Amino acid sequence: PDRVKALFNLSAPFIPCDPRFKPVETLEVLLGKDYYIVRFQEPGEIEAEFAEISLRRAVLELLSYRIPDPLYLPKGNLFGHPLDCPVNLPPWLSDQDADYYANQFQETGITGALNYYRNIDTDWELLAPWWKSQIQVPVKFAMGDHDLVYTMPGVKDYIHNGGFKRNVPFLEEALVINGVSHWINEEIPDQINQL
Repeated sequence: PDRVKALFNLSAPFIPCDPRFKPVETLEVLLGKDYYIVRFQEPGEIEAEFAEISLRRAVLELLSYRIPDPLYLPKGNLFGHPLDCPVNLPPWLSDQDADYYANQFQETGITGALNYYRNIDTDWELLAPWWKSQIQVPVKFAMGDHDLVYTMPGVKDYIHNGGFKRNVPFLEEALVINGVSHWINEEIPDQINQL
């Protein structure tokens, strides 16, 4: 509270760490080896698979994911459909923006972005002193009902049945917006800015 007056979080609700469960191991138990965060763990492996289908296509597939289910990336069939199927960009993602994102990753590689996921367990360990912390400032939260985070086991119940409010006592609002997926600030920027 002495540094942050308020928060407005999108797409990922605050869920405190549980010292009994390492995050990646837990995700593998709950969602399996093909779950995207689990697949991202081995350095170089998913990068090579993305290169096989083209990094551009992989980036566009990830940005276009709108299925209200967990994202699975099985070996040999990464996005669950043949490669000759076109990637249909969502209305909020212009060809120009898609090209920009894809070109940026083609220039720099995607390892840096994947390293965020590879550090989840390390972050969990480093956050140990704050595992029992609550968010003690006013908070608003919004996510889409097609968000892959919303469909993770237990998240809907956590948001709607008191768990979120218990860990974020000054939660003023938790909006779940119909028809919107993970990239909520890109999909409905005007609506988000009005919140």
